[in-house]
Amino acid sequence: MDRPSLDAYPRRTLIRAGLAFLVAALLLPAAVSYVGSDSLELGPGEVEQPANNTTYVSVQGFHFAGYGAAKKPARLVAADGNASLEWHFGGDEVGANWFYEVDIRENGNLFVTSTYSDGTIVFEFDPETREVVWTHRLPGLIDTHNVDRLSEDRILVANMREYDGETSGDRLYIENTDTNETEWEWVFHEHYPNSTDGGFNADWTHVNDLDTIGAEDRYVLTSPRNFDQVIVVDRETDDIAMRLGEDDDYDTLNEQHNPDYIEREDGTPVIIVADSENDRVVEYERDCGDADPRLGAGTPPEDCEWDLVWSVDGFNWPRDADRLPNGNTLVTDTLNHRVVEINPQGEVVWEFYAAWAPYNAERGTDDSHGPTMSDHGTTGNYTVSGGGDAGPASRYQVANGINDLGSYTPFEAQFESLASTYAHVEPWFRPVGIGSWAFLSAIVGLLLAAGWGVSEVVVRRKRLVRGVKRRVS
Repeated sequence: MDRPSLDAYPRRTLIRAGLAFLVAALLLPAAVSYVGSDSLELGPGEVEQPANNTTYVSVQGFHFAGYGAAKKPARLVAADGNASLEWHFGGDEVGANWFYEVDIRENGNLFVTSTYSDGTIVFEFDPETREVVWTHRLPGLIDTHNVDRLSEDRILVANMREYDGETSGDRLYIENTDTNETEWEWVFHEHYPNSTDGGFNADWTHVNDLDTIGAEDRYVLTSPRNFDQVIVVDRETDDIAMRLGEDDDYDTLNEQHNPDYIEREDGTPVIIVADSENDRVVEYERDCGDADPRLGAGTPPEDCEWDLVWSVDGFNWPRDADRLPNGNTLVTDTLNHRVVEINPQGEVVWEFYAAWAPYNAERGTDDSHGPTMSDHGTTGNYTVSGGGDAGPASRYQVANGINDLGSYTPFEAQFESLASTYAHVEPWFRPVGIGSWAFLSAIVGLLLAAGWGVSEVVVRRKRLVRGVKRRVS
């Protein structure tokens, strides 16, 4: 008996079968890569050089739905020398939705800045007993990224999003936690042109970090992110003593996070900073020509320049970089969901996966406590390499494809901008463990399935209407 020809089959059935096969094929790569992806939530990546101290990581968690809504969990985690998870502590245990800065205090406890829908919670955590031993609330401060505990009853606060609808009140201030009185404050709009970054808005400065430096905590190193600069404020005079970068000078800094101040052996000031939107970590040295560049010398910022002496690119929105005693650098590579230790040439020697959106990492003592790159003898520009899958800088991802698509065309700049935006937005949606191309494939598959569903409704609308009418009657 002869087989019936294909024409004998209803054309719509063949189309539906083809669409079903195509949707399944598009969804399959993401489904396969997602299997076992929970193991990547918190745990080791590639480790070539075990760490000699516990690494503490604050994991922000994220979403786009505002403050305090359901989201990926905020966690404080500890990784051992081999980057294996020792423990984790959830934000819900202190009523927090977001974790930001974590500092290691002299007594070994961790001081954590966290926020909830109506304010900020700072707490001290004992990593040995894994218990909260001190808590203080700052109602109304809904998005504070950094608070430092200066003493048992004094805290230094980076207060952002302080806006009355007309004027920004973003400020730095010291509060006595026993009396709730303000001992010192420094308001940004009193020291900057009010037109900076386009003028006042609800998030004018986005001041995201501060540290006291110098004798008796006289100076405050701080990071007004939206101004693309790092400054040092003299608390005795309220003057800006040092300034690295300027508003919209993206070649120097582009919406940076968590700068650290260290000094060369000769006292030359050095700033290490996660240059976030430029996807790199940088180290600058202060150069004041014939004048004295050192902290406390009184040389004004306008008489000095900053020389880029070392950089490592290839990260995805890094938000913390600390120099370690061995000359390596601990980097929080936020949108690659990991913390890495890199050597001076940018090679990953230790890697810990920390989904979702790690913010800050500390090891040994607080912040940077290692040599400058000049004193170490390694300067220059490098690209991060190594780590899982040979490192993200070596992977060809969708953003790379967008960039290459526009190369050597009249729209090259537009494609570069689109590629950069895609690279920063994609990780907020893409589950950990699913590759960039597999994620795009899944999106296309879901859109195709949705379009198919809509077309089926349109094609069968009369039958569906008749069915509804029969049920109603």
